[in-house]
Amino acid sequence: MATARTAAPRASAGGGSKRLMGWLGIAGLIILIDQLSKIMVDRTFAYGERVAVLPFFDFTLLYNRGAAFSFLAGGAGWQRWFFTVIGLGASALIIWLLLRHGHQRMFSWAITLILGGALGNVIDRLIHGHVVDFLLFYYDKWYFPAFNIADSAITVGAVLMIVDEIRRVRKGS
Repeated sequence: MATARTAAPRASAGGGSKRLMGWLGIAGLIILIDQLSKIMVDRTFAYGERVAVLPFFDFTLLYNRGAAFSFLAGGAGWQRWFFTVIGLGASALIIWLLLRHGHQRMFSWAITLILGGALGNVIDRLIHGHVVDFLLFYYDKWYFPAFNIADSAITVGAVLMIVDEIRRVRKGS
């Protein structure tokens, strides 16, 4: 006699893959916007050139051989491949998570933004050996490290993930 097992709800094969394709399309759009913006800035600006946009914001062309906040930027070149492997590994995990949890909208938005940003920066590392940064915020003599669209997507995704987790925990209590 067979017993009924309870399992996590599973979308139909077509529904889950269709949903995944939607999330991957959004990640692809983030990658496209990121890469086009980097190409435009890289072709328009000389390295280190700054153009004031607002009293606290400039466009500038800088290269980052490291990770966030130029972490390990002074390495001998091994960090290019280290961060590429991390970015690809994280992307594979995110795709798996989207396949399993694509119905959770805020969580999926969060990790889709992170996926698009991570792959945007991986593309830079593979093509150039560094990440192209061009958004520079500052106040007086204080400067936030320059960043790009991919970094912005990763940051917004991380914030959404925190908000999603806080909401999930509050629902549980």
